[in-house]
Amino acid sequence: MNPVIQHKFTADPTVVNHNGTVYLYTGHDEAPEGSQEYVMKDWLCFSSTDLQNWKEHPSPLKATDFSWAKGDAYASKVIHHDQKFYWYAAVTHATIEGKAIGVAQADNPAGPFADARGTALITPTDIINGSNFDPTVLLDDDGRAYIFWGKQQCYYAELKKNMIALQSPVRTIELPEFQEGAHIHKRNGWYYLCYGYGFPEKVAYMMSRSIHGPWEFKGILNEIAGNCETNRPAILDFQGETYFFYHNGGLEKGDSHHRSVCIDVLHYNEDDTMQRVIMTSEGIAPVSSA
Repeated sequence: MNPVIQHKFTADPTVVNHNGTVYLYTGHDEAPEGSQEYVMKDWLCFSSTDLQNWKEHPSPLKATDFSWAKGDAYASKVIHHDQKFYWYAAVTHATIEGKAIGVAQADNPAGPFADARGTALITPTDIINGSNFDPTVLLDDDGRAYIFWGKQQCYYAELKKNMIALQSPVRTIELPEFQEGAHIHKRNGWYYLCYGYGFPEKVAYMMSRSIHGPWEFKGILNEIAGNCETNRPAILDFQGETYFFYHNGGLEKGDSHHRSVCIDVLHYNEDDTMQRVIMTSEGIAPVSSA
């Protein structure tokens, strides 16, 4: 059933499959009813073995766990690497005007997570245009890791092997109608870069044979989500299927500032392009762990 979390407003999903259990990390909309402001102080964590029944864990991270941050728990990305879990998150910097990206780490997928650096990974002074929103990270087959992010302008850089510092200069990518909400993944030798397209946001995607491009625009992957101006995808392969996580305003009293995470099935074509996701209120069938 969509939305998959019914008792709290959740947004900006990121997911990790760890030993057959899926961990869903979300933003947390806490604006007063009727408010048209983003009020997001912490992130939430849920786990499931069938993508249907979700166990809520204590909040593993809040924006002010980054001592250099003023607040605002925006979109994030969690990955598992070398027996540690790394959480890349966009927050408001306390002493430099604008948004910054921090990285926290934990030994357990449910946390608690702690700031891995003590300073921002990416600050407002590291970019020229746009803003430091919505990080997404890919750990490539050769062991190298890359972070993509941005608002209006998409940026990317290689991460060092320690996962908590930049290895390369910051580079830009030109994406048609790019707003925010980037998500990077890889399959069959193809790199896929999904992102919020236009406004209100649809989700579009690009494909490339190289992490450095050139990128080819492939069209719309997800239409405007019901009752919500924004969207931010996460894509997970689990038990032989591919699942598309996103958010909408589908709960009672929901809207663009009171969002809810949903899951539907994602299908690939024979040429490795992706079929447009069909958003449903029924959601997905329970996933067998067999």
